Amino acid sequence: MRYWCISPRLRLLVAAVWALWWPAASTWAAHGYALWGDLKYPPGFVHFDYANPQAPRGGELRLVSNSRASTFDKYNPFTIKGSAPAYLSDLMFDSLLAGSLDETGSGYGLLAQDVSVAPDGLSATFRLRPEARFHNGEPVRAEDVKHSFDTLMGPYTSPAYKTLLEDVAGVDVLDERTLRYRFKKPNRELPLTVGGLPVFSRSWGQEAGKPKRFDQVVMDIPIGSGPYRVGPVRFGKDITYVRDPAYWARDLNVRRGMANFDRITVKIYKDNTARLEALKAGEFDLMRFFSAGDWARRVIGKRFDSGELVKGEFRHKLPSGFQSYVINVRRDKFKDVRVREAIGLAMDYEWMNRQLFYGAYQRVVGLFGNTACQATGSPGPEELALLTPWRSQVPEAVFGPMYRPPRTDGEQSLRGNLRRARDLLAEAGWTIQDGVLRNAQGQPFIIEYLDSNEAGARVVTPWARNLEKIGIELKYRAVDFALYQQRLQRFEFDITSIAYGGTHSPGQQYADLFGSKAAATEDSGNLAGVASPAVDELIGHMVGAKTQAQMLPACRALERVIAHSHYLIPQWSAPTHRMAFNQRRLARPDSMPPYVTGESWAIFTWWAR
Repeated sequence: MRYWCISPRLRLLVAAVWALWWPAASTWAAHGYALWGDLKYPPGFVHFDYANPQAPRGGELRLVSNSRASTFDKYNPFTIKGSAPAYLSDLMFDSLLAGSLDETGSGYGLLAQDVSVAPDGLSATFRLRPEARFHNGEPVRAEDVKHSFDTLMGPYTSPAYKTLLEDVAGVDVLDERTLRYRFKKPNRELPLTVGGLPVFSRSWGQEAGKPKRFDQVVMDIPIGSGPYRVGPVRFGKDITYVRDPAYWARDLNVRRGMANFDRITVKIYKDNTARLEALKAGEFDLMRFFSAGDWARRVIGKRFDSGELVKGEFRHKLPSGFQSYVINVRRDKFKDVRVREAIGLAMDYEWMNRQLFYGAYQRVVGLFGNTACQATGSPGPEELALLTPWRSQVPEAVFGPMYRPPRTDGEQSLRGNLRRARDLLAEAGWTIQDGVLRNAQGQPFIIEYLDSNEAGARVVTPWARNLEKIGIELKYRAVDFALYQQRLQRFEFDITSIAYGGTHSPGQQYADLFGSKAAATEDSGNLAGVASPAVDELIGHMVGAKTQAQMLPACRALERVIAHSHYLIPQWSAPTHRMAFNQRRLARPDSMPPYVTGESWAIFTWWAR
């Protein structure tokens, strides 16, 4: 399963959005901004509540890479080709603004001492802290911020950056420590987006005093301003990040009580079995679990019996996201919405949750579960006003109750769902001929499921058996991670599985996931190939909303269109972070902030005993 999109830092900067240009904003500079209301932390606050300012510094945190890639082949996390080490971006690159993990839609100055936004929403001005330094000791200048932005917008980085920053007109350096981002139009997320971009030194990638082309900056050690640097590396085995004792922000309020480990070593194992056995053997200190089967049955052993290793489930308030099977509608056989709905009807989630997942999950419904954007019931007047102009171009079901995935318990049954699926396929021109489901041209209905891990076949096999009952053959194809990435980048697949993260504040990132322009852009996030003027306009309304009251109908209408179009077959989500950790080596704050992933909580706020 692939986790979208791009990097933890990019997921963070598009997952929480600050409306810095709101009508209430003025040109005076402030320490932070809130999306829809007041900031939790006032000017001059000492530290975030979830961080322990008395946490001792020292020791080592030993982690494991959960990446499907067996190793890494570059230190540059921003270029398209290759795989960078886990956690490198978050540990080595600071940004202008830092998010708070115990509130949504808020941000506070990190590299930026303060920020001001023009009343017309067409620019945001940042003033850099005079003490901000890169790892080479040079001060962080406005020219470095401009260089970072220009580089990320260049031809050698992920196209997701171009989509996110499409409405940024440019960056002006006003003086050594002051810069202004200019926007093509008011957009509530742009000041946050540019404030969350990684900043790196102009000296990174220099060769004989001249900059190399960015796609050739591969094994050059990054020159960032974050709390850690690259330390010892054993290729194919591990990488160690070493805390910078002179880290410029170590006593800043948004960093106090964080980055407490002297060393963070990330170990690399080729498969999940090797990772699990290494945890039991005490080779590393913490592992997050995504497999309900592993968590229920295989997280056992002497170290758990002795209390050295413990299992913890930490409840969060994150959006449920929309982990899904993605159908590539660029393929002719998937263009008819009835065909896509029929494929989804063959999945028996209730059986899977009982027999395979130990009842640990809840079904994903739409794009915005566990947020205010989630659509329920029938569309309200504001949603209908947005949807009605597109009535002829979206499924008629959009105008009725919100889509609910088919069930196989209660009044519904798998048998009934499969009968409905056969009827839909027949309506779409697929009928049984000589015992095989074929179209009018006599072509059989065969689907290739693409994955990078053979273990995924266990979950897909029950679905394949049900598809076989309605005449569809599903072939499971496991390939190595590099080829898997390449095929996704080129959209060379029928169906695959993606774990999309959710957000309380959706914005321009959805143009990368579902926009028509992204559908035709290689390596974009639009794996499904959605190319719908209706979707494009709804995303535009969502991004351009000036109040929460304007945003909510737009995101709910978008959720209805995507769900009823059956581009995605919803999977499942967990309400907790499941982590096993060594309590004799690690100490942690009493409670977890509600809007954080498990590993980042440990990396930034735990400490060594």
